[in-house]
Amino acid sequence: MRVIMTGGGTGGHIYPAIAIADEIRRREPDAEILFVGAERGLEKTLVPANGYDIRLIPVQGFDRKHLMRNFKTMKVLRDANKEAKKVMAEFKPDFVVGTGGYASAPIVSNAHKLGIPSYIHEQNAFPGVTNKMGEKHASKMFLGFEEASGYFKHPEKHIVTGNPVRAAFLDVDREEARKKLGFRDDDFVILAFGGSQGAGRINKAMMSVIEKYNGHENIKICLATGRNYYHAVTDELKETGVHIGDNIRVLEYINNMPDYVNSADLVVSRSGALTVAEVTVCGRPAIFIPFPAATGNHQYFNARAVAEKGGADVIEEKDLTNEKLIETIDYLMGNPEGLADMAQKSRSCATENAVSTICDNIEELR
Repeated sequence: MRVIMTGGGTGGHIYPAIAIADEIRRREPDAEILFVGAERGLEKTLVPANGYDIRLIPVQGFDRKHLMRNFKTMKVLRDANKEAKKVMAEFKPDFVVGTGGYASAPIVSNAHKLGIPSYIHEQNAFPGVTNKMGEKHASKMFLGFEEASGYFKHPEKHIVTGNPVRAAFLDVDREEARKKLGFRDDDFVILAFGGSQGAGRINKAMMSVIEKYNGHENIKICLATGRNYYHAVTDELKETGVHIGDNIRVLEYINNMPDYVNSADLVVSRSGALTVAEVTVCGRPAIFIPFPAATGNHQYFNARAVAEKGGADVIEEKDLTNEKLIETIDYLMGNPEGLADMAQKSRSCATENAVSTICDNIEELR
């Protein structure tokens, strides 16, 4: 079996593809799997780190604010299409799975032209442009949220599966994870991050949280700033006179996220579809701060889906202040029974078998 996985740009597209590829490889150990991604995307490092080969093609999106720049974009897309044809001719896949991002469009389109089955997974409640365009070429559309179906044109192709989460999130023993990371049983662990790219607004608010709890022995704070923000955060903390104590970890990026999420007593994060899936499958209470500029405000709807069931609190960025975040954290830390109830309700929002459902359907349809 030969499979092309395509998608990327951000972790929200890459990690679902890796989860699906892992399940294909588990079922078919001899399967040859090739990832195709964008030259500028995170996939160029994340995919090889997870044990898969990758081909990179030159793609970029249209600039809606500076229309003249799109002449260059059109040339890049023509080059991407030529490269996609070359990849398809050389690798000769039995089928293609796309998970969104600009790189997936030319691969899925060329698979359709060659009569090769292609399957698309859309993670969000409000779908991205690439997947909406690719629907006409896809054999089936796998949806992370049922609500996404209304934004597509071919409901007969739709199968609601939930969002695939890597097995590593499911196999973690919480007690062992905390020991591995150096947390004690009685520590209250707060994990904060802004997605694979980081989030400046969350970093800013979390600096006030760090200032308040710095040096508190039984409160551990782990902030993943994103590589582009790391030095700005650490420099600002120094400028404000904060000497970071042993209970604070400020990191550029977290590679072993399954251990950190499972170890956390509370997560503070954006609410991309993958983040929501990973947090809920681990049964962690969360304070979600949706990215307001996300297409169709889809992060808000992702977060509300959990909050309405009692598994999370939502603070919209327009309402986010340092004081409000600290107040919410204080309340949750001081209400262990309520926090335990949130954990259970968070877990009830998870779709644990999404990746199996996707692979089952691919096997049936081939």
